[in-house]
Amino acid sequence: MTRAILPPAMLGILGGGQLGSMFTVAAKTMGYHVTVLDPDVNAPAARFADVHLCAPFDDPAALKRLAETCAAVTTEFENVNADAMRELARVTRVSPSGDCVAIAQDRIAEKSWINKACPPHRIWP
Repeated sequence: MTRAILPPAMLGILGGGQLGSMFTVAAKTMGYHVTVLDPDVNAPAARFADVHLCAPFDDPAALKRLAETCAAVTTEFENVNADAMRELARVTRVSPSGDCVAIAQDRIAEKSWINKACPPHRIWP
């Protein structure tokens, strides 16, 4: 059974663009704190976040800090480094998992996974 993550927990997000901004504003409205990891000093979500880690998405020190300070971490884009997500998952809750990210980045593997998960509704030959 998974325990709920309740406010005022710190949530983390890889990516500080428009979707990261919307996530951050929604989370803050619900009483959460937010850390954004984005290499852009002017990342839109950084304006709303409690913490902006201005570093590359695969920066080991930034990922370590994100993992150690956040109750859960997600991403705003599908091209995040799957290994970074796996590393984060060693310390904190992560969604999507690094394995799911790797599948989503490989369209053939993605379609194969969907076909196995939903055999009566095959979507790809």
